[in-house]
Amino acid sequence: MEEMILLKLGELVLKGLNRRTFEDRLMGNARRRLKPFGNFRVYAKQSTMYVEPLDASCDLDGAYAAMQRLFGVVGLSRARSCAKDKDAMLAAVQAYLGERLRGAETFKVESKRADKTFPMTSIQLSQYVGGELDDLYPNLRVDVHNPALTVHLEVRETAAYVHADPEPGAGGLPVGVNGRAVSLLSGGIDSPAASWMMAKRGLALEMVHFFSYPYTSEEAKQKVLELARLLTPWCGNLTVQLVPFTAIQEELRRKCPEELFTVLMRRFMMRIAERVAQRVGAGAIVTGECLGQVASQTMEAMRCTEAVCSLPVLRPLVGMDKEEIIRVARKIGTFETSILPYEDCCTVFTPRHPRLRPVLGELEAAEAALDIEGMVAAAVDGIERVKV
Repeated sequence: MEEMILLKLGELVLKGLNRRTFEDRLMGNARRRLKPFGNFRVYAKQSTMYVEPLDASCDLDGAYAAMQRLFGVVGLSRARSCAKDKDAMLAAVQAYLGERLRGAETFKVESKRADKTFPMTSIQLSQYVGGELDDLYPNLRVDVHNPALTVHLEVRETAAYVHADPEPGAGGLPVGVNGRAVSLLSGGIDSPAASWMMAKRGLALEMVHFFSYPYTSEEAKQKVLELARLLTPWCGNLTVQLVPFTAIQEELRRKCPEELFTVLMRRFMMRIAERVAQRVGAGAIVTGECLGQVASQTMEAMRCTEAVCSLPVLRPLVGMDKEEIIRVARKIGTFETSILPYEDCCTVFTPRHPRLRPVLGELEAAEAALDIEGMVAAAVDGIERVKV
């Protein structure tokens, strides 16, 4: 018997003629995530993906942890394969789950017969194995409603599989299946959570961070790179495009009304993000904006911000409150890094009384004093790309 990993596929099984495209993307993502842990065979059949180690040197613990963060999977478990025979399955349960069976007080057996040529029905198989286990382990009693341990038997095309209590997976869709987007990554709580949420919906991400040295420190820059690193187990390898933003902010302070500074700054961020998107073939821009959270996130301000873009702006957090966002940040492991006390460029030159409901015309009039194209081009030319 060999131990391996069973992955239950999520909503991609509902896809029609393009389902194979989704499965191929998911298997490709899995193979890339598994490379550091050894040689594995990865294949999909009957709404299940199989991860089988090809030699004893494989790190199954590391592989399992990586698969827990693989978008497109709704459930997973470590399992043992065996022959498609009722007594072979009983023996596999004893060998693989014996210690857990001896430590439990209640149990039940659930069977799934994907191979309809198997001579027993699912109920018959569960009754047989459950009855034998009840006789073999005096500490156990059957509880079909709230068991301490559920033994799962799956009879599939090439083998049978034994496992217990599968865990929930990351859900969502395979990263990359819905294309690529540019995500604005600050050092705060919101933008990593927004990036994670859009990766979960199948977007491959290119990260953009606006860096205002010397007003923001090297520690602030490293904090953002660490946030990107914390996202990679979910999103795959990332590239962070570090945009020099100091010159733009200083020009805005010199030539534009203070109360419009924040929204004008955001408009330049969106222009630069769209240029980056054109370079990398991205089809959307992702932000961590949440309606009404700060002055630049009123409905009027967001309208004025996105007016400079032709690409769609995706705001997955727009209707969430802060506590909901913090729960996401804690779940994905970015919260503690996000709250480190290093300022980002959005806190530089913050106006005392920002305009809450800016009008597009007055922003355009303020920008008439600026060399917009030259400022954007200089920032784009100065981008530093860091692969994470």
